[in-house]
Amino acid sequence: MSCCDLAAAGQLGKAGIMASDCEPALNQAEGRNPTLERYLGALREAKNDSEQFAALLLVTKAVKAGDIDAKTRRRIFDAVGFTFPNRLLTSKEAPDGCPDHVLRALGVALLACFCSDPELAAHPQVLNKIPILSTFLTARGDPDDAARRSMIDDTYQCLTAVAGTPRGPRHLIAGGTVSALCQAYLGHGYGFDQALALLVGLLAAAETQCWKEAEPDLLAVLRGLSEDFQKAEDASKFELCQLLPLFLPPTTVPPECYRDLQAGLARILGSKLSSWQRNPALKLAARLAHACGSDWIPAGSSGSKFLALLVNLACVEVRLALEETGTEVKEDVVTACYALMELGIQECTRCEQSLLKEPQKVQLVSVMKEAIGAVIHYLLQVGSEKQKEPFVFASVRILGAWLAEETSSLRKEVCQLLPFLVRYAKTLYEEAEEANDLSQQVANLAISPTTPGPTWPGDALRLLLPGWCHLTVEDGPREILIKEGAPSLLCKYFLQQWELTSPGHDTSVLPDSVEIGLQTCCHIFLNLVVTAPGLIKRDACFTSLMNTLMTSLPALVQQQGRLLLAANVATLGLLMARLLSTSPALQGTPASRGFFAAAILFLSQSHVARATPGSDQAVLALSPEYEGIWADLQELWFLGMQAFTGCVPLLPWLAPAALRSRWPQELLQLLGSVSPNSVKPEMVAAYQGVLEELARANRLCREAMRLQAGEETASHYRMAALEQCLSEP
Repeated sequence: MSCCDLAAAGQLGKAGIMASDCEPALNQAEGRNPTLERYLGALREAKNDSEQFAALLLVTKAVKAGDIDAKTRRRIFDAVGFTFPNRLLTSKEAPDGCPDHVLRALGVALLACFCSDPELAAHPQVLNKIPILSTFLTARGDPDDAARRSMIDDTYQCLTAVAGTPRGPRHLIAGGTVSALCQAYLGHGYGFDQALALLVGLLAAAETQCWKEAEPDLLAVLRGLSEDFQKAEDASKFELCQLLPLFLPPTTVPPECYRDLQAGLARILGSKLSSWQRNPALKLAARLAHACGSDWIPAGSSGSKFLALLVNLACVEVRLALEETGTEVKEDVVTACYALMELGIQECTRCEQSLLKEPQKVQLVSVMKEAIGAVIHYLLQVGSEKQKEPFVFASVRILGAWLAEETSSLRKEVCQLLPFLVRYAKTLYEEAEEANDLSQQVANLAISPTTPGPTWPGDALRLLLPGWCHLTVEDGPREILIKEGAPSLLCKYFLQQWELTSPGHDTSVLPDSVEIGLQTCCHIFLNLVVTAPGLIKRDACFTSLMNTLMTSLPALVQQQGRLLLAANVATLGLLMARLLSTSPALQGTPASRGFFAAAILFLSQSHVARATPGSDQAVLALSPEYEGIWADLQELWFLGMQAFTGCVPLLPWLAPAALRSRWPQELLQLLGSVSPNSVKPEMVAAYQGVLEELARANRLCREAMRLQAGEETASHYRMAALEQCLSEP
């Protein structure tokens, strides 16, 4: 067999086998082609490579690539099998006078023919060729060699066919195809456009796995695309807008890409464009906002103007989409605009290092208020049949982000929507609870740049908690929330989320949103304790909540890094204990004793005596563990001290228990060891309240305090009420 014959065989087309125009095959409706049958027989009977080559060349004269049906293709495969293509692909020596790649080209051509059958594309003998095929994409050679180009085309056909099978993307990623495709695209050699198309498909099918296997190469592609985007002056910039979101990493975008991406978007969005040109740019900007916040936007005047433009365009798009009735909402575009509005909310509420100036913030808040009004209008129209749609979830999310920062405006509209929000949150909670899919409940769901699937279960309550926390302070909204059953729902939610923090779960892998959600729930309950104490007493769900708080606090106060959550639990429990003091569970049971011992531990360890250079007397200072978070903790601590004081006369067993813990003695010892000038008046008042109430409640407490120089200490700190109490028998 001559080299020319081999080269001719290597020209087998993308569907497998080319043919001459002078002898077309009969199609399936006209019966089998006798000539083709004869040549297939020759293939089956070939005794050596030369005879197989010759038979293959004869087949090319009898078959047109476009006329091969599935049955004919399968019969060709049955005649050839995988053994022969395997040898061609791994052959290291070509006949004299032939380029090295000719045999491989013929092998790839045969595989391309077979791969057009989906069943064969998923065959193990094809899948194990993926590493070899991937190397062909980056092999060096004459770029004008027609045979080499044909081999590259056939290689892409094989890989694309494999990618179209159910498990194909996973096999391609494992076989190194993603890196090979990245290198082929960056090399801009023949077929680089096919490399990009296949990369897009793999990222769409298995984004996380692609980035895990080939992050450096994908980042290199992203940098190249970003540079092209920044430089593009023609219609290609709009095409790149659609491609770039697929190449953004799941976590964050490399800072070196910020400038190019922002500059390209600024040119597009600053121009007067049609919606099909503008929408991809908004979606790209939204994806960047989700991944990087505002880090990708430069500081200074240009950055602030660009951010204001982004948010304004997003708000206009939302209003146009949601206020007009009878028009189909482009949900993917509006969802992207929600992400940009969320970025606007964050920047408008940022006090330090905000990109926006105050006049810009005022203007944007006004624009966003109108867009939120459109969101509320849309949600009021949502029926029960649409509640599981992801766009509804996205709409509730942006409303939750707004309510977390602003509840005074649109109050009438928000109150009108509150019944829907409670029912919506309850529906999603109960269905997720039935499925027992806690991982989805606590997942940090974010607005997607692409249209999600048909269902999108989400933790809607977590999104609404901050807004509800503000609303429970106000009489009108609070009454609506209570009437709609929100407190009972929140108790169930809190108890369910609390289970995730129990010893049987790995708390190290819990998202921060779980603990933040628990803290926010505590704040809501604190508001209800203060503003609706009757509800706490009559609703049985709060008894269950109290039991959970009592059993959980002892272990919680011992855990490193969870002091703020412990503070919330302790303070809430102490305030509820005042209202539920007649409950049997609080009458000196082991759980109640354990809870108050843990609460005393939280309250007593906040301050220590600290020596100061050049002074004989120490000063009162925060404990190291409390010091870093005191700004968030101090209100809870003072409220907890006040609540504990209120519990002492209601629970006769509490004062002796406090005495056994030695808290009153140690507190007096602490005050006696520091300079009175270092103790702020509010601290003096808090300490006096606890000491006085313990002294009044129990004779043994009074005696222990006297032995600890209680009267003298009370005099030094001008605690007149405590001093008088200790002077009594």
